Order: sequence, then structure tokens, then C-alpha cells
Amino acid sequence: MKRIALSVLGIIAAVSIHVVAQGQGGRGAAPPPPPPLEPGASQADVDKAVSALPNQQLRDQATVIKWKADYSYDTLRKGTNAMVCFDKSGMPEMQPFMVECTATGNLDRVKQNLQAEALGDRMKTQAALDELEKNGTRAKPQFGSVWYHLQGPDKERARPHMTIAVPGATMTSLGLPENGRGGGVWIMNAGTTTAHLMTPGE
Repeated sequence: MKRIALSVLGIIAAVSIHVVAQGQGGRGAAPPPPPPLEPGASQADVDKAVSALPNQQLRDQATVIKWKADYSYDTLRKGTNAMVCFDKSGMPEMQPFMVECTATGNLDRVKQNLQAEALGDRMKTQAALDELEKNGTRAKPQFGSVWYHLQGPDKERARPHMTIAVPGATMTSLGLPENGRGGGVWIMNAGTTTAHLMTPGE
């Protein structure tokens, strides 16, 4: 139990430090203004994409991209922190309102997700991702990176969801249970690149 508690505290502390460092300037200093938009970008599109982030300071400094049909993307705003946000509303298998933010280092994995989801069938999508996992070509997320989602039938009824990526983690390696029956933090999809921490209520 003590080892589990230390593991949880260590991960939460690391994530908290990461978010604070990204979202704040010097102590007592006014936060910097948002970076300028790229030519042709819409402020409304940027504001929608960053709405998944939990505070304004993170939102103001996040990179925002727009995915294209060939799974490349246009940059709407180049941010100054390590977060990237994008709109997935209405894409295959997505809800009518769905925005996502994560670490910029996770974009290769996001691309694979989009390619699999384009199949338009959850079972086919999962089979495609499982095959990538099996043959070793599944892009790994950054260990400890946060994934923020805001999704629902519309903006007003959208609900937030947050997970922390711990690829490859198991109960043995991390000291956390692999199911949520205990009521605390647990590892979902343990032992795979999709392993992530779940918290009660998420």
C-alpha cells in the first residue's frame, strides 16, 4: 500500500509540476499574451480547440492544429508550451462536439488513431490498432503525458475527461491495480502502449 501511495503521489506531483511550468510565467509576473494566429486561421477555431484544457494560461499558450484528410495538419497557432489541441468534432466515431489536447510529442499516435477511426466501425478500428500493437509499430505516447478531452452532443453538454499515459506500465512495474474495483487510481490497458491512469469519476 505504501509503494502504491508513493507511486500515485509521484505521478500526480510530476504532472502538476509539468502543468504549472507550462501554464505560468515567473512568480507574480503577468501571464504572457497568446501567440499570434497563423495567416488565415480563425480565432473561433482556436478557442474551440483549446477548450479541453483546464485553465486559461494553458489555453493561451497551447499550439493549435487542424487535421487534413491525408492526416497531415495545418498549424493555426504555434504555442509556447508543450501542449497541442485540435478539433475532432463529427469525425468518424467521434461525438458531434469533441476536442482533444495532449503533448506535442504524441502527434504520431494521434495520427494512427485518426487513420484507424476512419474505418468508421469501432470493432474494425480496435482490430487495426491491435495489429499495430502486435507488430510493434504502434506509436507510443510520452510517459506521463496528459490527454484532455471535452466531448458531448454539443458544447453546452460536453463533459471533460483526462487520463495520464503510462505506456507499458503494469501492476508490477507501477504498483497500481489494473482495475478500478478498489476505488482508487488504476491502470487501464496495462502492459500495452495504451496503458493509462484512470481516476475515480473519470
